[in-house]
Amino acid sequence: MSVDPEDIEPTYRWPVPPAGGWTADDLDRLPNLPPHTELIDGMLAFVSPQTMFHSRAIDFFTWHLHSLAPQGLEVVREFTIDIDCHNRPEPDVLVVDEAAILGMEQTRFPAESVLLAIEVVSPDSVARDRSLKPAKYAGAGIPHFWRVENADGRAVVYVYELDPATRGYGAAGIFHARLKVDVPFPIDLDLNEITAKRRRAE
Repeated sequence: MSVDPEDIEPTYRWPVPPAGGWTADDLDRLPNLPPHTELIDGMLAFVSPQTMFHSRAIDFFTWHLHSLAPQGLEVVREFTIDIDCHNRPEPDVLVVDEAAILGMEQTRFPAESVLLAIEVVSPDSVARDRSLKPAKYAGAGIPHFWRVENADGRAVVYVYELDPATRGYGAAGIFHARLKVDVPFPIDLDLNEITAKRRRAE
């Protein structure tokens, strides 16, 4: 019994990297990539389904930082940045110089335009978010980095500042219930809002 080729379910073919790995420009050219694909050391990094904590944390920081950021800065969620030819990561939340926004078809920012990068840690991204990506951000000269983790149902934020002498991040604080810092601009946030149960209006 012959099988009609049209009845055969197509299978997805994962892209095969070229010699030397993918480049930052390839991320815009490769067809059918899953959403939020990143480029790390010339390799494509895919993300797992998003958790509720991850979603709410991104919404929380995007909303509040947007309301607090001074004029001249823009807050953007889940947007890639160019670090070098083989590294184009996608922080969960970014604070950038608004001069870096060139148009509505733009797909990335130069790393030098980024003031703050925030990563919300997922079970599959622990190693990348705790060591690999912060090292990339620090090497690119991004002044501020925050790592957000889910600790037994409550948000914890690890704050880092760039040491220009070592080109590495130094710990600037660990925040549990309340995040209050003066840089990159004055910020005072109730972190409990991230995991608090929503109340319906009567």
